[in-house]
Amino acid sequence: MTQRRSPKAIDLKTLIRDVPDFPRPGILFRDVTPLMADAAAFRETIDRLAERAGEYRPAAIVGIESRGFIFGATVAAKLGVGFVPIRKPGKLPFRTRQQRYELEYGSDGVEIHIDALDGGARVVIVDDLLATGGTAGAALNLVSGIGAKVVAALFVIELRALRGRDRLPGVPVHALIGY
Repeated sequence: MTQRRSPKAIDLKTLIRDVPDFPRPGILFRDVTPLMADAAAFRETIDRLAERAGEYRPAAIVGIESRGFIFGATVAAKLGVGFVPIRKPGKLPFRTRQQRYELEYGSDGVEIHIDALDGGARVVIVDDLLATGGTAGAALNLVSGIGAKVVAALFVIELRALRGRDRLPGVPVHALIGY
């Protein structure tokens, strides 16, 4: 059984930078790069994500482009499980499955290799931010579409007012920082 640490050593929220009007006017962007630049805070972030992910006994971690690659791959390495990238269309070299989705400021799509996960594999989705849930919901659909099972979704930041977790029905959602 995983032993929980208490209390949290670093207030990660103090290392999130607010960037107004990015990428468009009216959007307040929550920037995780100061957190990643602080070695102790980055290590603490990965430790907390890995601790939570480990509770779900995943066979793999799925990371969403692009900051999800940073957090997801390090969590996967810490847990000793595989890492599967979900990328923007046209970036993966093999046959893919694609899912379109709506963002809070437009639309986009993501892809996964069709053979990325074994049927029935337990996976945890990891990304830096949960906002409207469009990207995470698309990732859930992709993973399910190739026969694997999303057992949890983990985020560094959740923008609660945007109700992104509603796009992940039946999936436990955890965030280290909430706004």
